[in-house]
Amino acid sequence: MEIDSQQFREFGKAAIDILADYYEYIRERNVLPSVEPGQLIRQMSEDAPEQPGDWKDVLKDFNELILPGITHWQSPQFHAYYPTGVSYASIIGNLLSDGIGIVGFTWIASPACTELEVVTMNWLGKLLGLPEEFLNCSAGPGGGIIQGSASEATLVGLLAAKDRMIRKLTEVDPNLDPDDVHNKLIAYTSDQCNSSVEKAGVLGSIKMRLLKSDAFGKLRGETLKKAFDEDKANGLIPCYVVANLGTTGTCAFDPLYELGPICNEHNVWLHVDAAYAGSAFICPEYRGFMRGVEYADSFDTNAHKWLLVNFDCSTMWVKNGYDLINAFDVQRIYLDDVKTRLKIPDYRHWQMPLGRRFRSLKLWTVFKTYGAEGIRSHIRNQISLAQYFAKLVQSDDRFLIEPEPALGLVCFRLKNGDNLTKKLLENLTAKKEVFMVAASYRGRYIIRWVICSRLTTKEDIDFSWKKIKEETDLICLEKVHNKSKISNIGSIETLNVCEEKTK
Repeated sequence: MEIDSQQFREFGKAAIDILADYYEYIRERNVLPSVEPGQLIRQMSEDAPEQPGDWKDVLKDFNELILPGITHWQSPQFHAYYPTGVSYASIIGNLLSDGIGIVGFTWIASPACTELEVVTMNWLGKLLGLPEEFLNCSAGPGGGIIQGSASEATLVGLLAAKDRMIRKLTEVDPNLDPDDVHNKLIAYTSDQCNSSVEKAGVLGSIKMRLLKSDAFGKLRGETLKKAFDEDKANGLIPCYVVANLGTTGTCAFDPLYELGPICNEHNVWLHVDAAYAGSAFICPEYRGFMRGVEYADSFDTNAHKWLLVNFDCSTMWVKNGYDLINAFDVQRIYLDDVKTRLKIPDYRHWQMPLGRRFRSLKLWTVFKTYGAEGIRSHIRNQISLAQYFAKLVQSDDRFLIEPEPALGLVCFRLKNGDNLTKKLLENLTAKKEVFMVAASYRGRYIIRWVICSRLTTKEDIDFSWKKIKEETDLICLEKVHNKSKISNIGSIETLNVCEEKTK
């Protein structure tokens, strides 16, 4: 039996109270859960409920069964991966979207769904400082669309790039076999790319070459040019390049001003993956990182990472919307729509799925609630907090920061070597109070520490640093003790393992 309107009000208010309390008391929870694999599966019944249940029991089970198994991404002690955006404004936007319950695959399916997306994507594109030709309000065929993730955006770009290259080559030479052309296509990115970029090559049935980055984690133009020349000499056809603005491991920035002219010269699609760092361009002082973006064919950043918008909301812009339409346009009579110009996009032709959620609603509620200046303040504050943490690490001569901190990311390691750095991270993870993950830099094991939660304060950083120092002290004492035991057995002089030395 479906709940009635009054029960819905009570259910909804109770759920909102749970969420409000969750954020208010989130610091009282360990960032990582204390559960074993399969625990929730064992706690749940094997079969779905046969009879209707009381909504109060649903919330009771949520508190007692679900929450204990949650990794708290919004905890101020969550410093792993990159941020995942949350704000009350976005939660309300999601609530309204889910409540309306529309599927906006065509304009007529819900005109506001399409048109609000056009509006908000133009708003954000302007705030980021993207060239006007990427915007839907420009004179050209460019425009923006909200994809589900940067992974989807990368794959959409790859599929469109393949289609465009095959069309161009077969137009020049109609005798070419499209299948033969397809088999010769090749794509490129940095060896520092996110795994989703490499996966796009797998899903798109095209070889993705991971080119060696320089000592600072950047893909240089000369490396890309050399790869193009090698592959062309072997009969292959360069088709697609993914440049990284803010790599996952160390937040390195590929120089678009080097890569772009090479791609343009060879008619190769250049896609910019700025999943995390792209949001920072809303602050003018960070736009230097995207110098050369005018050469790109597509650009993507995750609003759901740093712009206070809940997952999923990945904002993608293209110079030429017809490239997407040509690749993805499949018609059916039941999808006949009003005849709209490109300036009112038929977004089903700009993405892989047919159906789409009303994602722009939560982007709109965030813009309306915070304003551009409020979002800029949020990003600047988080970068300032990361700089504060970096100073704490630099004050302890047992640690080394490398590479240089970038935006909200600080990477560090123990000077004594990779094994102790790895042990430090493992021990901290086991205690569940602070959560970080590892990366590799110049062959060394490093710990990534990122400002992720919008709730993080200076006091939270002091807490994290205290835990890191305490665990480092324990590791050093344990190592000294072990060395002393060896010394007693084999007359080996006891060493201070925390002194600076090479691996």
